[in-house]
Amino acid sequence: MTKTTEAPGAGTLPPPEPVRIGIVSISDRASSGVYEDKGLPALQDWLSRALLNPIEFEPRLIPDEQATISATLTALVDVARCDLVLTTGGTGPALRDVTPEATLAVAHKEMPGFGEQMRQISLRFVPTAILSRQVAVIRHQSLIINLPGQPKAIQETLEGLKASDGSALVPGIFAAVPYCIDLIGGPYLETRDEVCKAFRPKTAQRPARQA
Repeated sequence: MTKTTEAPGAGTLPPPEPVRIGIVSISDRASSGVYEDKGLPALQDWLSRALLNPIEFEPRLIPDEQATISATLTALVDVARCDLVLTTGGTGPALRDVTPEATLAVAHKEMPGFGEQMRQISLRFVPTAILSRQVAVIRHQSLIINLPGQPKAIQETLEGLKASDGSALVPGIFAAVPYCIDLIGGPYLETRDEVCKAFRPKTAQRPARQA
C-alpha cells in the first residue's frame, strides 16, 4: 500500500525527501477478522495530512503475540528500511498486552520522553491514562513509537491539544519526531504547520516552504 503526498511549489527549494513509514496495528480480534481494523486507516490518514514528504507506507495487521510483534518491527527496520515505525494497540495492563515488551526487545536505545508525554496528554481526558505503557525506541537509524489503540487517542497524542483559537495547549509527540529522525540519520521530515508544527533548533532548520 503506497500513499504519496505532494508539496506546493517553493521556488528553488528541492522537493521534500521521500520517507518510508511502517504502520502496525496489533489486535487479536482485528487480525483474525472479528472486527474491522481502525488503527491502520487512522495512522495513514493522520500522517498523510501532517507530512509534506512523499510517503511510502508499510502496513501490517498482526495479533498480540510478542514474538510476532518483535519480528515484525525487526523486519520493518532491517529489511523494509523504514525510517519511522508507529504501532497502535497492545499497550495496556491486560495479559495479552505485550507491545511494549516486544518493542523493548528489539531496541538499541530507549526514548522514554515519548511515553511520558503521551500519558500527560491522555491524562487530560481520563485518569486511567496512567495504565498506558507506550514506549519509544531507536533501532539502527529508525524510530519506533507505540501509540494508543483508539483513533481519537492516536490523533491527540500525535498532534497535541489545541485551544479554540488553534494555539497549542499541550504539545503532541510528533513535534519532536522530525528532529529525532534528523539526529539518527534519517530523511528531513517537513510538516504542515496547521496539523503539527515540527520543532527544530535554528541551526537544524532548512528554509521553510511557502504554502
